Amino acid sequence: MPQGGAASGETQDIALKVWCPQNQIDTGTMSQMQENFAAAHPEYNITWTTEVVGEDKCQDEVLKDVGNAADVFLFSNDQLPQLVEAGAIAQLGGDTEAMVRNDMADSVKDTVMIDDKVYGIPFTHNTFFMYYDKTLLDESDITSLEKIMAKETADDVYNYYFESAGGWKLGCYYYGAGCSIFGPDGSDLSAGVDWNSPTGLAVTNYLIDLINNPKCAFDGEITVSELIESHRLGAWFDGSWNYQLYKDALGEDLGMAVIPTFNPDGTDHQLLGFYGSKAIGVNAQSKNMAAAVQFAAFIGNEENQILRYELSQQVPANKAAGASEKVLADPLATVLINESNTASVAQPVNSTFSARYWSYAGAIPTEIRSGEITKDNAQEKLDAFVAAMTAE
Repeated sequence: MPQGGAASGETQDIALKVWCPQNQIDTGTMSQMQENFAAAHPEYNITWTTEVVGEDKCQDEVLKDVGNAADVFLFSNDQLPQLVEAGAIAQLGGDTEAMVRNDMADSVKDTVMIDDKVYGIPFTHNTFFMYYDKTLLDESDITSLEKIMAKETADDVYNYYFESAGGWKLGCYYYGAGCSIFGPDGSDLSAGVDWNSPTGLAVTNYLIDLINNPKCAFDGEITVSELIESHRLGAWFDGSWNYQLYKDALGEDLGMAVIPTFNPDGTDHQLLGFYGSKAIGVNAQSKNMAAAVQFAAFIGNEENQILRYELSQQVPANKAAGASEKVLADPLATVLINESNTASVAQPVNSTFSARYWSYAGAIPTEIRSGEITKDNAQEKLDAFVAAMTAE
């Protein structure tokens, strides 16, 4: 008998614990994949345990007790540095690594790598794009933020909705203008942060004017849902997860597009939204490592990315699956893929960024709105932001 395995023709009893979000259970997606995997692997007699843990909560739950965490889990890729540093996620090799490198969209592969090592299998894109109300804006209006804000609308209508999402959407303005944090790919700590450059100052002054414009709604003061029901909002940024909410409210009047350009310094710049992925990981302490990796690769392959899309509307990260007839015919999928390929920048994946950026960057628009950041002190405030981000 091969060491650690079953003899030819024998069945090996194994247990696999899987963590996934509620929608993968409610739609039957995970149970169907588990049944299909078991049928494809008669060498295993599998006892499944499936528990609800959202991708956003995965890191916290895994790190509570790695030894008792799931063998296979779904996670948001920005959690990768902490999982790797804790030795909680297995590095993937062989055919599984090759699948990630060769079969996944170019925009998504790097989201599951650290130091060119593969730790996850991306299964869907995680970014935002622009929604708009077709009764207020048309296709010629939505190409730039300047055109959106210049459109004549009724007094009680907001042309644009500003939301920083705790810094997640804020980054699109600074990165769009060419600023960066820890270098172009976010991994070079020695490169520092250049948001206090003349370009960064121009972007900040632009945001001061935008946020204080009476035609710009500000998150926290009124909601998108309140506004769109009465056709009082022209354009806003959000992800695919709220599509149905907006579609139910606006029906055929709902438009979708790649986020626009903006002009903070006399030059048109394409806004660049943070881009990441939702991915499948394997516990580095799994007691059934071979089967866990096989299952992770199975639910991340082309066939199952299409199945997941059909059952739970998650747009595939696999190139071939994303190019399938069904996906290409879906306007939501089309705009998400276009956004990922033409108007995005990979969200930095390192622990220093994660530990500092969200609290420091998230405060910038709040302080602009409160009047704490003004054009008179913007340079000073940016210098303080950069010092906090780069402190030893």
